[in-house]
Amino acid sequence: MSGASQGAAGTAATSGTAYTVHPSAIVDAGATIGAGTRVWHFAHVCGAAVIGERCSLGQGVFVGNHVRIGNNVKIQNNVSVYDNVTLEDDVYCAPSMVFTNVYNPRSAVTRKDEYRDTLVKRGATLGANCTIVCGVTIGEHAFVGAGAVINRDVKQYALVAGVPGRQIGWMSAFGERIPLPITGRGEWRCPHTGERYELHDGGLSRA
Repeated sequence: MSGASQGAAGTAATSGTAYTVHPSAIVDAGATIGAGTRVWHFAHVCGAAVIGERCSLGQGVFVGNHVRIGNNVKIQNNVSVYDNVTLEDDVYCAPSMVFTNVYNPRSAVTRKDEYRDTLVKRGATLGANCTIVCGVTIGEHAFVGAGAVINRDVKQYALVAGVPGRQIGWMSAFGERIPLPITGRGEWRCPHTGERYELHDGGLSRA
């Protein structure tokens, strides 16, 4: 499903289902955009980007060439998703959060061959104005607080805040803080979904 449009609704080549591009947005030729995705004001999607279905790219969003975005991903205003970033399904990027892809940038030194991969796994939330230092993996359904700086991997379901980011608790897939310690053993059942969570061996999982 490829789009090559500027300022118009595109059509998915294989299914005939439309995606939407605002008149002020730019989608370079060759970009792949899934059905039901919306590209809003002043966004720019580069030609080699791959974006899934039912996504939303807010005002001023930039998506680089070597970027893979899954289904139902929400990228809010003023977020740049640079090369070598992968966002799995159901990821939420809050306004003005920041990705990087070079660890030690210098204007006078070209380091395009030194990009580090960043992976944000399914269902994770990245809070407003947080910064994700390149080369890390954010686990499934992890929750990064507003303004945090993440320079190491984040466990699944972990709630992380501060500079540098530190785990301060756990978050359910529903988006509610889980009243369990960071370490030790225990279990908790979500009152909204009925799902049971188990804490063991320093990690949290759904039973």
